[in-house]
Amino acid sequence: MTKEQIRDTILEIIAQIIPDEDLSNLKGDIPIREQVELDSMDFLDIIMELRKRYGIEVPEDDYVHLATLDSSVVYLEPRMRKL
Repeated sequence: MTKEQIRDTILEIIAQIIPDEDLSNLKGDIPIREQVELDSMDFLDIIMELRKRYGIEVPEDDYVHLATLDSSVVYLEPRMRKL
């Protein structure tokens, strides 16, 4: 997957979990949880969806890498490269 495809996938998953949020103005360098109503259970749902869809395991110590949209893409890109 390309970086753009990964970004779109992340946004798609977030939209599925919190469908009432407007993600059109989501900035890549600001923590996602500061921009939309995303609680800790919603965040775990994102992690679970990545595992379900792509078989990607994200250890709890790595959750910090998924704080922003940009850092999520950087973290996931090597893991999703072959998809």
